[in-house]
Formats: sequence, structure tokens, C-alpha cells
Amino acid sequence: MNIIFKKDTWQEIYYSLRNNKLRTFLTMIGVGWGMFLYVSLLGAAKGMENGFDKLFSGFATNSIFLWAQNTSIPYDGFPKGREVHLKIEDIDLLKRKIPEIDYISPQNSRGNFGNAGEQMSKNGKSATYTLNGDYPLGNKISEKKLIFGRYLNDADISQNKNVVVIGEEVYKNFFDSKKNENPLGKSINIKGIFFNVIGVFRVKKGGGMENDRTVFIPLSTFTKMYNNGNKVDFFAIVSKPNAEVNTVEEKVKQQLKSKNQVSPDDTNAFGTFNLGKEFKKLTGFLSGMQFLTIVVGALTILAGVIAISNILLITVKERTKEIGIRRALGAKPSEVRNQILLESVVITLSSGLLGFISGVFVLMILNAITQNQDDFPFYNPTVNYGNVFAAMAVMVILGLIIGMIPAQRAVKIKPIEALRTE
Repeated sequence: MNIIFKKDTWQEIYYSLRNNKLRTFLTMIGVGWGMFLYVSLLGAAKGMENGFDKLFSGFATNSIFLWAQNTSIPYDGFPKGREVHLKIEDIDLLKRKIPEIDYISPQNSRGNFGNAGEQMSKNGKSATYTLNGDYPLGNKISEKKLIFGRYLNDADISQNKNVVVIGEEVYKNFFDSKKNENPLGKSINIKGIFFNVIGVFRVKKGGGMENDRTVFIPLSTFTKMYNNGNKVDFFAIVSKPNAEVNTVEEKVKQQLKSKNQVSPDDTNAFGTFNLGKEFKKLTGFLSGMQFLTIVVGALTILAGVIAISNILLITVKERTKEIGIRRALGAKPSEVRNQILLESVVITLSSGLLGFISGVFVLMILNAITQNQDDFPFYNPTVNYGNVFAAMAVMVILGLIIGMIPAQRAVKIKPIEALRTE
């Protein structure tokens, strides 16, 4: 199309748009607003997705937390209300019977599940904190950010060591945090027993299965302290990547009910929190938001492009005499058609670019505002430029298609009739 490379063509487009500034501006708002919504909302949805990914970073999101309660149905000679327990040997049973399980981490606690915490002291200072007996696998399920030392290892478990990993709040209470005192190798008193500190962890704001007022000791040591035998407060069960978490949850309950002679219809004997199911709901919601954003943006852009067609129809009518003169001077129908189509594309593309720039600017402001808000699930809002360029291409195509209506109207103008128009 040689018309694109002619200086006169662009001068004519410029004068046409300049002579109708208000109308051109109002026309561009429709398409620009559609692109602005598309970019800003899609970027905001991505920011929320990134925020939740950051919030759940270090978590095994395909995990289930399970604990034992009381039966609610009499079964096999046992009365209603019987207390059931999880036991260490249940781990081998579940892993043997349910191949979809990746690993299981048991944990006992003082300070969770409605029981009191444990008194701890050092150098005359004392306080009550949550005490957990854990396996090294526990750190794979909810990874702790260590600021000193290490987490529990297999040797700590097998040798029943008196070692402890403490939260940052516990560290600040018992050690001189202002001078960044190194607590490793030093002791704190828990239930009359001295434990060597091997690590200090920090919980990020808004996240973590624990808090900074929690300490961890080997589960084997915890069991000896409280004479729990083989009883466990709860299991953290992680399914294999391709396994259906809901299916794993049901199979686990069925196996434990069978082992503990609990009615298959009893829904109270074992309580669970299915993090995998909740996380899927969250990701589904975010995907739905992105899809809705695309639909809203596309419809708004389409409405704007249709408005451009209507405005160009008015412009063609106003320029009837001008078009007639051009035809009388030898302008070909294709030149007139291409001129109108080019005006449609210029308005559409310019509007889209302005909307895109405005949307990116808003995302930059949102990113600056929320950058240091760790407790707010919003991080690094971005848009896929491939999607944006695709939207631009669709806009241009729509501009060409919609522009054909006023372009054909212009081509049908007869020079003689046009020259008679007042």
C-alpha cells in the first residue's frame, strides 16, 4: 500500500484529526479505556498470583494436616465418643497402603490444639512458648527461614538429643539481639531440662504455619519428656505431585478408620485440613479473575472500536464534498478506501498505546506501594507482553474490519453528487 508512505496521506490524517479534536479525543477514550482495563486488571491479577506464590513459598501446598478426635458413631462393640489416637507406626501403614503419598511428618505439640504452652527460662528470664516435637521432614512441609544455625536432622532424632530450634521472638527474649548475640551452643531451660540452641528461625509476616513464639525439639526427645509412647498429635501428609489430594485424604481416613475400628461413616473421628484443596480453590479463583479481565477488556475494546466506526461515518459524511473533489481529480476508489481505513487504524492503535502506557504506569505505582507489604498478598504485578501485542494486533484487525463500513460509504460517493452537496 503505497498510500502509507506518502507524506500527503499523513498530513491529511493529521489535519482531519486536528480539526475534530474533541470528537477524536472522546473516540479514543473508548479503546484506550479498554486497553487500560486489560493491562491494569490483568497485571493486578498476576500481582495477586505472585503474592500468594510468595506467601506460600517454602510450603508443600499439596499437603494434608490430620489429627485424631472422638468417634461420633457406635461401631463394632465400641461406644460413641471413644477417643482415637494417631501412632508412629501408622506412618508405615499409610505409606504402604497408599502409594500416592510422598512422605509423612509427625508432630507433637504443647501450645497448639487447645493445650497450654511450655514454660522456658534462661538467666532468670522466663516465658511460656509453644513447644513442638518434630521430624526433619517438618521443615520440608513448612520451611523455616533460619537466621542462625540449622534445623533438626536425623541424628537428633535417633540419638534423642536435647537440642532446640527457637523462633526469633524467643531469641530476642533470651539473648541480646541488639548486639546480634550468637545463641548457637548456648542453653535454655525447658521443663527443667537444658537444651542446646542449634538454630533460630524467622517467620515472614502473613505466612508460616508457626510463629516466632515457637520452638522445635526432636520428636523422640519430646516423647520421652511427656511419656507419650508412640502417640502423635498430628500428621502432615504430602502427596506426590501428580496425585489428587482429595483422593489421598479419603484413602488416609479409610485406612485409619479400618485400623482403629471406626465406622466408615464416622466423619468426626479424624479431623483434617486439606491445604492442597484450599490452594486449588485459590489458584482457580485467580485464573477466573484473569479470564474475566480478558473478557471485560476485550468487550470494552470492541465497544471502543465500534465507536470509532460510527465517528468515521460522521466524518465521511462531513467530508463528502472533499472526497468528491478528490474523485473528480482522479483519485481511485481504492485510494479513498485506504485513506479511511488508515485513519481507523491510526486512531485505534494510538488509543491502544495510550491505554497500555497508562495501565503499566498504574501497575508501577501499585508495585511501589505494596513492595514492602509482606503481609499483603500482592507482589510484582506484570503483564505478558505477548498477550498485550496479541491484543494490539486484534485491535488493528478490528479497526480494519470496522473501518470498512465508512470506507465503503466513502467509495460509493459519486463526484458529481458530492460537488452539489452543501
